[in-house]
Amino acid sequence: MTKIAVIQTGGKQYKVSEGDSLRIEKIGADLKAGDKIIFDKVLLLDDGKDTKIGTPYLDGAKVEAVLEKEGRSKKISVIRFRAKSRYFKKKGHRQPFMDVSISSIK
Repeated sequence: MTKIAVIQTGGKQYKVSEGDSLRIEKIGADLKAGDKIIFDKVLLLDDGKDTKIGTPYLDGAKVEAVLEKEGRSKKISVIRFRAKSRYFKKKGHRQPFMDVSISSIK
């Protein structure tokens, strides 16, 4: 049975297991592809026999991942408009992300 963990990063929670790839919010500025990332905010850990739940985090539990690539998402247009008052504002935004693959759960 594979280990399953729930981690928190970037204000979101992710259910991960070894070998998974996921897209997370960008963290840190000095990371390059191939660098190791350690997530220490582990909320839940399940090894198939025993389930541990943190309050809110588990002490000593960590999830190791490898950074695959960094990038930015598609552009999102944000428009503010008021009818009959000549008010129109348009802004664009591209959210930075990181693709990581989970290497081990401890």
